[in-house]
Amino acid sequence: MVTGRLCWVPLLLVLGVGSGSGGGGGSRRRRLLASKVNKHKPWIETSYHGVITENNDTVILDPPLVALDKDAPVPFAGEICAFKIHGQELPFEAVVLNKTSGEGRLRARSPIDCELQKEYTFIIQAYDCGTGPQETAWKKSHKAVVHIQVKDVNEFAPTFKEPAYKAVVTEGKIYDSILQVEAVDEDCSPQYSQICNYEIVTTDVPFAIDRNGNVRNTEKLSYDKQRQYEILVTAYDCGQKPAAQDTLVQVDVKPVCKPGWQDWTKRIEYQPGSGSVPLFPSIQLETCDGAVSSIQITTELQTNYIGKGCDRETYSEKSLQKLCGASSGIIDLLPSPSAATNWTAGLLVDSSEMIFKFDGRQGAKIPDGVVPKNLTDQFTITMWMKHGPSPGVRAEKETILCNSDKTEMNRHHYALYVHNCRLVFLLRKDFDQADTFRPAEFHWKLDQICDKEWHYYVINVEFPVVTLYMDGATYEPYLVTNDWPIHPSHIAMQLTVGACWQGGEVTKPRFAQFFHGSLASLTIRPGKMDSQKVISCLQACKEGLDINSLESLGQGIKYHFNPSQSVLVMEGDDIGNINHALQKVSYINSRQFPTAGVRRLKVSSKVQCFGEDVCISLPDVDAYVMVLQAVEPQITLHGTDRFWRPTAQFESAKGVTLFPDIKIVSTFAKAEDPGDLKTTAPKSAVFEEMLHNLDFCDILVLGGDLDPKQECLELNHSELHQRHLDATNSTAGYSIYGVGSMSRYEQVLRHIRYRNWRPAALEARRFRIKCSELNGRYTSNEFNLEVSVLHEVRVSDKEHVNHLIVQPPFLQSVHHPESQTSIQRSSVVPSIATVVIIISVCMLVFVVAMGMYRVRIAHQHFTQESEAAKEAEMDWDDSSLTITVNPMEKHGAPGRGEDETEEEEEEEDLSSSSSDSEGSGEEEEEDGVGRGRHGQSRARQAQLEWDDSTLPY
Repeated sequence: MVTGRLCWVPLLLVLGVGSGSGGGGGSRRRRLLASKVNKHKPWIETSYHGVITENNDTVILDPPLVALDKDAPVPFAGEICAFKIHGQELPFEAVVLNKTSGEGRLRARSPIDCELQKEYTFIIQAYDCGTGPQETAWKKSHKAVVHIQVKDVNEFAPTFKEPAYKAVVTEGKIYDSILQVEAVDEDCSPQYSQICNYEIVTTDVPFAIDRNGNVRNTEKLSYDKQRQYEILVTAYDCGQKPAAQDTLVQVDVKPVCKPGWQDWTKRIEYQPGSGSVPLFPSIQLETCDGAVSSIQITTELQTNYIGKGCDRETYSEKSLQKLCGASSGIIDLLPSPSAATNWTAGLLVDSSEMIFKFDGRQGAKIPDGVVPKNLTDQFTITMWMKHGPSPGVRAEKETILCNSDKTEMNRHHYALYVHNCRLVFLLRKDFDQADTFRPAEFHWKLDQICDKEWHYYVINVEFPVVTLYMDGATYEPYLVTNDWPIHPSHIAMQLTVGACWQGGEVTKPRFAQFFHGSLASLTIRPGKMDSQKVISCLQACKEGLDINSLESLGQGIKYHFNPSQSVLVMEGDDIGNINHALQKVSYINSRQFPTAGVRRLKVSSKVQCFGEDVCISLPDVDAYVMVLQAVEPQITLHGTDRFWRPTAQFESAKGVTLFPDIKIVSTFAKAEDPGDLKTTAPKSAVFEEMLHNLDFCDILVLGGDLDPKQECLELNHSELHQRHLDATNSTAGYSIYGVGSMSRYEQVLRHIRYRNWRPAALEARRFRIKCSELNGRYTSNEFNLEVSVLHEVRVSDKEHVNHLIVQPPFLQSVHHPESQTSIQRSSVVPSIATVVIIISVCMLVFVVAMGMYRVRIAHQHFTQESEAAKEAEMDWDDSSLTITVNPMEKHGAPGRGEDETEEEEEEEDLSSSSSDSEGSGEEEEEDGVGRGRHGQSRARQAQLEWDDSTLPY
C-alpha cells in the first residue's frame, strides 16, 4: 500500500525565536502559535461509493473525493496536502489534485481483474498542510469508508460443460425435453456470466431448444425414416457473445418396443469346407419387459428345393450302396444313359443329380436279363420319389415299376404304383409255388406321398411280410388284400419303369398307367434285404443344423433334432440362456463339393407368461444361408501313351500291363497374389493340387470290341476288394466303380492287363481311360493308349539288303521325366549322332563331287576303274541275317509322323547321291545299274528295318 504524502508545514515563530538560547520556552511558544493558526481538522464525507472498470485505473467516486478545512484561507493550515488509505496490499492510491480546494482522486496502482475480486472496502483520511512548508503540526480528518465495485468487461465466451450430449428416444412420441445442455461463462458480472440464450445451428432438423437448454422434438420421429440425428447447439451470454465452440447433440431413435429378435443378419455366407458356422452369433430377444415364464424356439432349415430334398452325395447308386456298406447285387433300373444302359436315353433327366422326370406320357422298358425273371421271397426295392396330387377328377393308377405280360395277356406279376395318394405294392406269386389265397396287395396311406417333396422309400419284401421305410421311419401297411396265384404260362414278361406295359386285351401293345412325378435311384436287389443302418446311410443329408459345444448351452435348455437335422426345437425358461443357446446354432455341410445356392432359414417362437397361456407374439426370423461355389477340380490322367511289346508277352499268362505308370492328379486354379497394385499386367492363375475321391474309371476299347475267343482285359479281384472297389467287365471295356481316393484308383489301374492268345494277326490295340467324381459332375481328360505288337519275320537268303537305308529292328520307349504333367510319349526318332553323320556325309560328298568334276576330264579312265573297285567293296553277304519287320512302318504307324518319313527319304536320297557322285563320269553307261540298285533298295525300305547304330561312316 502506498499512503498519501503528508505535507508537514512547521510553524515559524516570528517572535521569541533565538539562535541558541531559551530553547524550552521557545518550543512552548511555537506550539501555542501553531494552535492559534491551525485550529481545525480537515473534513471529508463519512462514506464513498466508487466504480472502476476492470483493466482501467480510474475510480469514479460518489460523492467526489474532496476535503474541506475551516482554517482556510490560512496558508498551509487551510490547505489539504494528502489522503491516506488504511489497509494492506490494496491496489489503490489517493492523490491530491488541488491543495486549496481539497479536491482529490482515487486511482488503481495495478490492473484490476473482476474475476479475481469484484469489490473493495477500505478507510481513507485527509491531512492538511499543518503550519508551514515542513508540514509540521498537521491535522487529519475523521475516517471515511470507501466501497469500490469493479465493473466487468465481457472478455470470456460461454463454454459447454460437455463436449457432446447423447439421448435415446422412442419413435412416435413428442417430448417436452429430450435432454438439457448447459453452458457457463467465466465473466464475473451477472450480465456477462449468465447464459441468456441457446440456439440450434444445424438446419432442417425436427428439434428446438429453449433458453434453459432443453432440447425437444417438434414432430414425431420415425425409426424407419432415420435412426439417428446429430445436431449442433451454441450458447449466448447476456452480452450476446456466442460460445467459442458448438456442442454436438446426438439423438438415437429406437423403434416402439415390439417383442422380437434383434441383432441378426438376414444373409449368412458359407464357404465350402468351413465346418460348422454360427447362424446368429449376436441375436437377442426383446420382450418389452414382459414377465416371461417359458419360451420355445423352432429353427428350420428349408432345403426341399436342393437336389432330392437336401444336399446329398450325388454318386451313382452303385457307388452309394458300396459306400454305405450295402450287400452287392444291386440292379440300377434308372442308370445314366450310356451304350450299355440305353433304356433311359429317351427320358427327361436332370444330369447333375440324375433325376428322371415323368410327365405322364413316357415309360422305359428294361431289357431282358437285367433283372431276374422270378424274384425270390426276399428282395428290396429302393427309390427317391417326389409326387404331387394326381391330376384329373378321377385319379388313375400311376405306375412306378411294373412287371407284366409282354404279349397276349395283361397280367401284372409285381408292380409298385401310386393311387389316390396311396402307395401300393402288388406281388402275385406263381401258381406252382402255392395254390392258396395269399397276400397280394399292400397299401400305405401317407401324406408325404402327395406333398410334392422328395422322400426316400425302401420296400423290404420278406414274403408274406412287406415293410415300408420312408425317410428312415418304419410304416406297416394299413391294408393288405389277398389274391389267388397266377396260373403258369410261357408268356414272356416285360419290366417297365414310369408306366406299365399292356401286351394283351388291346389292338396294339402299348404303355398305360403313366406316372406323374420325379424318380431317382430306383433299384432292386433280389434275394437280400437292406438293414436299417444301410437305409439311414442312403437317405442321410450331408447338410443340416448343428450346435457348437453342447456343453455350453447352459442349464434348463431342452433341445431336439429331427432325423435329418433340418429342424431344431429348443425350450427354456430363462431369456439369457435362450439367447445364448440360439447363438450356438450353426449350419454345417460335410460335402467337399456342396451344391451352391440359397438355403432358407426360419426361426419361430412361442412365449408363455406367468398366469397366461400365451402373452406376447414374436414375429418369425426369415434369413438364408448362401452356400458359395466350391473350387472346380481339374482331373488329369497322364502316363505312357504308346509302347511296343513282343508277341510272346501278349500270349503269356500275365499278359501286358497297360498302365504301369498311370498317374491321376487333380488341381484347381488359384488366383495369384496381385502384389504391386500399380502393375496393370494380368496375373496368371496358379494351380494347386487337391485331394478328393473318385467314383468310377472306365477303360474303353477303341476300334472295335474285344473278341472273347482270343483276347480279354484282366484284373485280380483281390486288387479291388482290398481297396473297397468293384468292377464290371465286358467286350467294350472295363469299368471300375466305388467311392475311393485317387491313389486307390491309380493302384488298381496299374494292374489292368491285356491278353491275346492269337497276336499274330494283331498289329495294335487302342484303349481310353476316363475317370469321374460325383457321378460325372467332374470328369478327367481322355487318356488314350496304343499298344503295338512286335512281329519277327525270317528273310530269304537271296534277298539283298542295303544296310545304309534300313531302319532299326527294335523300337524302344523314350521316357521324358522332365515333363511329368504332360502326356509322355514314346516314339522312334533319328538320334542326334545319326543326323550329324548324315550332314557330314553330305558335305563330304559335295567336296568330293566338285573335285571329281574338275579332274574327270583328265582322268576319266582312271576314275572308271576306281568306281568299279568301290562297287566291288560294297557287296554284302546277307545270307545269315534275320530281319525284324515293324508293322507300323508298313501301315503308317501313328507314332511316325511326316517329318520322320521325310527324313528317311532324305537320307535315302543322300545315299543315292553319294553313289552317283562317286561313280564314273560315263553316267549314261552306269544309269541302268544305278536304277536297279536304287529301285531294289526302295522296295525293301517299306518292309525291312535295320540296326545301323554301330555302323562306321
